[in-house]
Amino acid sequence: MSTDVPDIVWRGPLGQIIACIEKNKVMRENLEEIRQVCQDALEDAVLMGCDERQFRSVLAEIVAGLVNPYPPQDS
Repeated sequence: MSTDVPDIVWRGPLGQIIACIEKNKVMRENLEEIRQVCQDALEDAVLMGCDERQFRSVLAEIVAGLVNPYPPQDS
């Protein structure tokens, strides 16, 4: 997998550090997969003649439109 995903200290909604090794491993793997899919899609778009800036803007809109299906947790 790619090493382009930085090490991130994940925090919960109240600021507590997520210290579970398995949770951090899953988060890193998810981000690596997302990065690779986005990289592949960017390359496809550019090879097909699409504007790179427009593609990046569409990706940002997709991320901004993601919906959290879980209610906020107080703890």
